[in-house]
Amino acid sequence: MKPTPPATLLAQAAGWEDLTRWERAELGRALRRLGWSYGEIRDLVPVPKGTLSNWCRDILLSADQVTAIKDRTGSQVGVPRDTQHGRRREVEQIRASATAEVPALIDDPLWVAGTMLYWGEGAKRHRHLSMTNSDPELLRIFIAWVRAYLQPDAVFVLSLHLHEGNDESAAKDHWASVLDLPGAQFWTTYMKPRGTGQRRNHLTHGICRVFTRRGTDSWIRTLAWIEALRGHHWTTKSQPLLSSRPGR
Repeated sequence: MKPTPPATLLAQAAGWEDLTRWERAELGRALRRLGWSYGEIRDLVPVPKGTLSNWCRDILLSADQVTAIKDRTGSQVGVPRDTQHGRRREVEQIRASATAEVPALIDDPLWVAGTMLYWGEGAKRHRHLSMTNSDPELLRIFIAWVRAYLQPDAVFVLSLHLHEGNDESAAKDHWASVLDLPGAQFWTTYMKPRGTGQRRNHLTHGICRVFTRRGTDSWIRTLAWIEALRGHHWTTKSQPLLSSRPGR
């Protein structure tokens, strides 16, 4: 049996005709990450196979997911073939290039601040560059860092996490304004219903997630930077600031 998707994904699939092209692509990728075959996704939503394959070209299924597809279908249909060797080489080149950049960037305060910020707050899964927070100053640093070091012409998309009773329209206007992203596109808002343990004094404008279109390569580069910082020996003028952990 294929993995059961969250109710939010099923709701988006039910409203397929009302989704933007980008929202449809995100839905297709989300289902693929769950371990669905292309055929299973196309049984749920009316998307051409070539389009779906293009959306999901950077998503690598685990060995368990591949085995599960074989067990469900009894064939190789829907099982990814090793056609991504070229892409794997590209990924390794991105990682190597990112690691080599670190010595020249390590004394740049904005680069260090942004990379550390992403290390602590950024998305580490799903192969896209994004950050979620309620502090607009923090998100503005993230946006400036992305534009300075990763994607100068980045297109940012926002998604809100609100509580029932929040004014969604006002929240969207607020975040577009404080992040200086006029006309920003918003992905589906998550609305938390009453009676689910939320605090009484919840945030008027909720929490905002900021992510970039076509951010996979930037995400790969960022994680390589983080790994380089993880192994960096930080020092003050007088003594080491962080010692290397045993076994490193």
